[in-house]
Amino acid sequence: MADNKEYLIQGHEDGTILISEEVICTIAAAAVMEVEGVASLNTNIGSDLAEILGVKNMGKGIKLTVEENNVTIDCSVVLEYGYDVVEVAKNVQQSIKNAVESMTGFQVLRVDVSVSAVAVAKKK
Repeated sequence: MADNKEYLIQGHEDGTILISEEVICTIAAAAVMEVEGVASLNTNIGSDLAEILGVKNMGKGIKLTVEENNVTIDCSVVLEYGYDVVEVAKNVQQSIKNAVESMTGFQVLRVDVSVSAVAVAKKK
């Protein structure tokens, strides 16, 4: 493959299926945003700068580690003010695990969630 992406391999009797790590990060990011109480994924200036310089940035706020066909995911989120932080973080873990496993067939060993900020709505 000439696109400089990292792929996870699913071998089947009919052939091989390659799934880009970027696809898994996108699935995880979408799953995070479906959780009530999550305002956004957290990005930092370093990841934005890396993207500008052309360095692979698979999913802002999502980091993927792969060992064989087992996946570990780290994510950093901003929560909405007023939600139970631990409960929302647990829901994020479950949402990511369910989405990645059901859509890719890869086992998610763990999901680590960092709550980096709380978004407080401005009064109008």
